[in-house]
Amino acid sequence: MIENVLLRGKFKTRQVTIIGMLSAVTIILGATGLGFIPIPPFKTTIMHIPVIIGGIVEGPVVGAFIGLMFGIFSIIQAINTPTPVSFIFINPLIAILPRMLIGVTSYYVYKLLCKKSKSFGIICGTVVGSFTNTLGVLGLIYVIYINAYANALHISYKTAVNSLLALVLNGFISAGMAVAVSFPIVMALKKVRK
Repeated sequence: MIENVLLRGKFKTRQVTIIGMLSAVTIILGATGLGFIPIPPFKTTIMHIPVIIGGIVEGPVVGAFIGLMFGIFSIIQAINTPTPVSFIFINPLIAILPRMLIGVTSYYVYKLLCKKSKSFGIICGTVVGSFTNTLGVLGLIYVIYINAYANALHISYKTAVNSLLALVLNGFISAGMAVAVSFPIVMALKKVRK
């Protein structure tokens, strides 16, 4: 059924294949819980990696679709394995929107920089995509839920803000991991496409 919808939307067979393959990876990471690494008070993730790969290799729409799968699994994870702050990730604005934008920002940064150097474009696109997730999620938590977040963890407002800033630093680890995994895969897929 999804394949018919995608094909009617003028997707090429290769794009449908990439969406299917990377969505399957996302589903496996989400369903098994392997895509979520507990680093209290949240769970950090590696589920942004298939979104970045899909966005850079096949464009922003493909990346956004895979990001949608990631966002849906964030909601499922929040419901199935709750933490004191899981209520935040039941909100689609936080769970889905930044995840859909990962592939979009990765693609456009790659496209902008790949003319100078394909490798540099892939690395920068991956880093920007990773930080789209980190800053998008944490920024929306700050804007929408900072007081509820502090109350749920029984901490002060200042401590809550500082904990979010500390999680931004975790974004550098996440971005480094994304580059280490995404770069060789994207390079290989780009060579196959030639």
